[in-house]
Amino acid sequence: MSDDEVFNRISMLRVERGVSRKDLAAALGVHYQTIGYLERGEYSPSLFLALRIAEYFGVPMEIVFSLKPFPRLGSEVTHDRA
Repeated sequence: MSDDEVFNRISMLRVERGVSRKDLAAALGVHYQTIGYLERGEYSPSLFLALRIAEYFGVPMEIVFSLKPFPRLGSEVTHDRA
């Protein structure tokens, strides 16, 4: 992990909502390959693009982007059995 790496949940949000890379790219006014680069962590978005992505999905930016890896889904849930 490099110090300037930005982690994101773009792919998860996109799949969850049934949005293709091409559809998301068209809505944001970027090339569809840019979405792939973002999802793979090969490109960090500008602040403007990051805000537009969060707005597109209707969530706060920190739901989409983080400077630390996101925990795996379900990892924060503990299963207590009495």
